[in-house]
Amino acid sequence: MQFSDKVRELRVSRHLTQQQLAEQMGVSASYICKVENDGLQFGDYPSETFIQRLAATLNADEYDLMMLADKVPESIRIRIRERPSLFKAIAKLDDQSLDRLTLQLTD
Repeated sequence: MQFSDKVRELRVSRHLTQQQLAEQMGVSASYICKVENDGLQFGDYPSETFIQRLAATLNADEYDLMMLADKVPESIRIRIRERPSLFKAIAKLDDQSLDRLTLQLTD
């Protein structure tokens, strides 16, 4: 699923119009329309702050929205900088090993 589709899905599931969401977010309805229709140019793409506010407004998972928007949250970027060897090792894992590690970490 793409970021734009997820935003639309969340907004519709909360029974909000684009105008209502825009008012709650403090942005224009045309910006919300562009977000939902994947019509943003590079400089207009949502910031981490916007995505955090969007997640709070729509009661959605901030990290899920960040990942769909191809953004790495600052908290994760800090952890990567603190432990680069760990993240390099994780990046080398095959899918099966990564799935096992994820299960161990979430149990």
